[in-house]
Amino acid sequence: MDLNSIKSKLNALQTQGQKKEKVDYGKYLWKPKQEGKYQIRIVPSKLDKNNPFKEVFVHYGFSKFPVYALTNWNEKDPIVEFAKQLKQTNDKENWKLAKKLEPKMRVFAPVIVRGEEDKGVRLWEFGKEIYMQLLGIADDEDYGDYTDITDGRDFTVEAVIGDIGGRQGLKSSIRVKPKTSPLSSNKAEIEKFLNEQPDILELQRKMDFDKMKEILQNWLNPEDATDTEAEEEEETEETPQPKSDLPWDDDDEEEVPVKKSTKNNYELKTPAKKSKADKFDELFDDEN
Repeated sequence: MDLNSIKSKLNALQTQGQKKEKVDYGKYLWKPKQEGKYQIRIVPSKLDKNNPFKEVFVHYGFSKFPVYALTNWNEKDPIVEFAKQLKQTNDKENWKLAKKLEPKMRVFAPVIVRGEEDKGVRLWEFGKEIYMQLLGIADDEDYGDYTDITDGRDFTVEAVIGDIGGRQGLKSSIRVKPKTSPLSSNKAEIEKFLNEQPDILELQRKMDFDKMKEILQNWLNPEDATDTEAEEEEETEETPQPKSDLPWDDDDEEEVPVKKSTKNNYELKTPAKKSKADKFDELFDDEN
């Protein structure tokens, strides 16, 4: 008997139907909201002193809000598992669908915004392009450790409105400051910055395996969809999550989120003559 699994299931049942406390994400997350220049400082992460960046993987297009993959918590994710099964068929169309189903990477770093130090450390969200730039600068010996609390460097983040993926949106670019500077001249403030930081996986709502499996099945077979998705969206509104503006985000124009189809129902291509529901359930037999 897996006591941890039983405790988890009991907790899930006990919290069903309970109103969840609203989270003011503006207190914990930061991103340019309008055109302009912002000066920020990336702070050493309290979660990992050697790496300020947290990679997370998110499913888009399955419900009203982004769904964080269970792999972020080192658990099996039904959407990820289904994508793996599709790739095992060696069918071109299944491979294309698998690519759409795979979660998209987002990156978070703890930052303070200059002029808004009183708001404390917030998490800056960005995508692959800016992530690669930040890693490249860190690897450049001319700059070194820009998170150093005494001789680190600030960044200028510039946001401009432009065409991104065929639509107007904010696109961000970064530039590292040439001169080094301390994180703060106030020792107490530095201690606060280093120790009082939000954790993105604690902020985000974690969906359980069975519910994720159901929203996947509803997406694959919209004509057989249950009311679960509507219920999930209603619940989520009690604890609103920030909507992603992908694919028109600052640097993720190459990533296109899956969109729910009401015209085409996808199914795993296999010669076995079984119903779609049977074939879908067989993929998760080992979870029961």
